[in-house]
Amino acid sequence: MAVPRCRVLLGPSSDVILSIEMSILPILRFPDQRLRETSRDVTSFDDDLKRLVADMTDTMYLAEGAGLSAIQVGVPLRLFLVDPEVAARPATDPPVVFINPQIVRLSDEEQTGDEGCLSFPGIFVPVKRAMTAEFKALDVEGKPFTVEGSGLFARAMQHEHDHLAGRLLIDMVGPVKRQIIRRKMRKEAEVEAP
Repeated sequence: MAVPRCRVLLGPSSDVILSIEMSILPILRFPDQRLRETSRDVTSFDDDLKRLVADMTDTMYLAEGAGLSAIQVGVPLRLFLVDPEVAARPATDPPVVFINPQIVRLSDEEQTGDEGCLSFPGIFVPVKRAMTAEFKALDVEGKPFTVEGSGLFARAMQHEHDHLAGRLLIDMVGPVKRQIIRRKMRKEAEVEAP
């Protein structure tokens, strides 16, 4: 269920105008099997896509995420966002939108760091990733771009790209840690179930 958000605007005569613009989308949590779906290419760059990106943006910010993939909100499209500050851009910029992304290059140099995921709230595990990553993708208008990032930006791009193939944070750990995470996520799901 999407939750409408209100925005207060000032009109030309300083009248207050309420505008309902976007929605907060529910984020799928493991063990929801939809997270394992392989996402398909975006083929239509229309108002529905722009609305999805806007709603994902609000959802990501409300959840305080560094990134969000469409499959995490139940939409199996090859689309993800990365927070502008993670992408070394001003905080006032919109998130970087990656549509139909492809990895161009991953550096041989690696980094290992704790990684979290909005689909695994409260879970952080050490994950080895390439230190630098170069991706090509389309923006929300369908225009191609290429971007290279290092450190946290490279990590975020690789993490979100994994989601598009159904690869999850739990796949990055050994069998003992995997069982601990499964148990914790199932217990949380039972507590939240009506």
